[in-house]
Amino acid sequence: MRTAVALLMLAILLEKPYFTSKEARSIGVHPAVLSYYVKTGRLERVGRGIYQNVNYKNPSTFRWGDLIKAVLSIKGGIVCLTSALAIYDLTEEIPRQHWIALSHRTSAKKPRGVKIVRYRDTQIGITEITLEGVKIPIFNRERTIVDAFRLLSRETAIKALKAAIAKGGKNRIDLVKLQEYARKLRVDIHPYLMSLTT
Repeated sequence: MRTAVALLMLAILLEKPYFTSKEARSIGVHPAVLSYYVKTGRLERVGRGIYQNVNYKNPSTFRWGDLIKAVLSIKGGIVCLTSALAIYDLTEEIPRQHWIALSHRTSAKKPRGVKIVRYRDTQIGITEITLEGVKIPIFNRERTIVDAFRLLSRETAIKALKAAIAKGGKNRIDLVKLQEYARKLRVDIHPYLMSLTT
């Protein structure tokens, strides 16, 4: 493939803060071409299988760059717990590390600044959001709150539930789904729901 043609094919990906070799391959650009661009200074390899245009200018709102890089660099990684609560604006806590869920059946090197949490049930409540122009896997609000009750402090979980109930519009929490996840994951949140919704 001629390099000029490959650059045209990559044009949309080059506008994003990051893109993966998988995304490039899906539009017909082989990883060897990406390696060539890295060697010639047109692309920067920012992580395993993660690339960025060397001319990309971080906008002032680019807040989640390190988290995006972390989750994309871990195969099968899903944003969870404190990191997900921060994205959904359900906590005042600023995560000191990026919380990434992995299936208990997989292995991965832990990048610096990442807390890996092993799950047996990574398919419950998984969704995808676009963050800073990049699609990333994340547990939905309901699953994140149930996991907070399972794995974080009770205080953090209650505050997250209270904040979620207070939100309206498209950010409104689905209480039926929340209770369904709690039942599947064997977490008793009924007393907390009753006190916050009655």
